[in-house]
Amino acid sequence: MSPRQRLSPAGRRAQLLAVGARLFAARPYDDVLMEEVAEEAGVSRALLYRHFSSKHALFAAVYQQAADRLLAETRLDPADSLVEQLVQGIEVHLDYFVANRHAVLAANRVLAGDPVIQTIMTNELDALRTRLLAVLPLADESGAREAVSGVLKSWLVFVQVLCVDWLAHETCTRTQLRDVCVGAVLGALRPLLAEDPGGPPVPEKNLGRGCRGS
Repeated sequence: MSPRQRLSPAGRRAQLLAVGARLFAARPYDDVLMEEVAEEAGVSRALLYRHFSSKHALFAAVYQQAADRLLAETRLDPADSLVEQLVQGIEVHLDYFVANRHAVLAANRVLAGDPVIQTIMTNELDALRTRLLAVLPLADESGAREAVSGVLKSWLVFVQVLCVDWLAHETCTRTQLRDVCVGAVLGALRPLLAEDPGGPPVPEKNLGRGCRGS
């Protein structure tokens, strides 16, 4: 164990979260031990458990922090085209997924159905849906907003499932994955929007060369 640093409670919690995030990113969930977290942080197990009552509690806090950061980094700038905004959002999430493959797979597979983790995911998807609704050119017809909201909700789940499957199997390139995700929502939204959302960001020569089935 490295020498313990004197930190404020908030500083200690931040340190433990950083250590936990690094370990959960590096190895599968089941291979990460609380004893390792304490040793890496240079604290006793008792102090670690004072901040996080279990490995599950630590992982949930790490994942919540990641969700908050992803939302902060997902910028939907009205000055950009809808395609550009969608690409930026997908790229931010893919950057995190690739860098934290084990943590993402743990949240979506090992802990699938866990109510705490599912709540974090649901809240993030709901926040993204609200942001997208705010920048989309919605039609004036009654019910247009509800229809678009329903499409976005289904699309965000589709993207989540597809990206997790890609992390496990890599059945296509990252660029193809991004373009499949963006193209799917553009096609689904086109009949519901007041303006055409634009074409897919994929060069014509690449069409038809998307992800293979796993």
